[in-house]
Amino acid sequence: MRHLIGTVLGVVMAGALFFAGAWGYLRLLRVAAPAFRLSQLPAGGGSLISDHSVLAGLIAVAGTGLLAGILVAAPRISPLAAGLPGLALLGLTGLYVVSVRHADSLIPLKSHSFGAGFEAMLFDGVLGAAGMVMIIPMFVPSRWRARDKLTESEVTEASEFVSSLTGTRKPQAPADPADDPEPVSALRTASYAAGPLHHGAPPSGRRSPSAD
Repeated sequence: MRHLIGTVLGVVMAGALFFAGAWGYLRLLRVAAPAFRLSQLPAGGGSLISDHSVLAGLIAVAGTGLLAGILVAAPRISPLAAGLPGLALLGLTGLYVVSVRHADSLIPLKSHSFGAGFEAMLFDGVLGAAGMVMIIPMFVPSRWRARDKLTESEVTEASEFVSSLTGTRKPQAPADPADDPEPVSALRTASYAAGPLHHGAPPSGRRSPSAD
């Protein structure tokens, strides 16, 4: 179930990259296309808050990058969420290196800003760099295991560590004889048993006066 959700998130990530990321990248690229003179810099070299076109492109690209970063870094998310679109980007980049025409023919909606921006990202190497980063979670073994299994193993290791600590403790020293009530009760019992011999019975070896 966790990897199925990761696959769905991977489709969402691919859609966000193609529509939002490509659209924002193309808008930023068109602003930076003219010669780099101060008068033709974005917003005339001033603040971008007043230039809504550049600001919208930055938000789109930053939002796409934020989503990709969450899918890559969050340990509870399946590595397929970022790995599947990353593998697709690397595959398209590899095809672009082998045959530019074939790779370019696979890009849909090139007549719109989405496809044109995605094509620009492929030509500039942005898709290849993004794909290298997005496949990193697929090489982390802990990302393939469920979180509850990891927690159970951590609890087991902690209990074994505590039991090993308690097993190495020294046994407590025996109580002091003065604090033990058993010898005192034994002495009292012996004194009560010897009492009648001293008061009622004559000592052995002597005759009673009445015998005379």
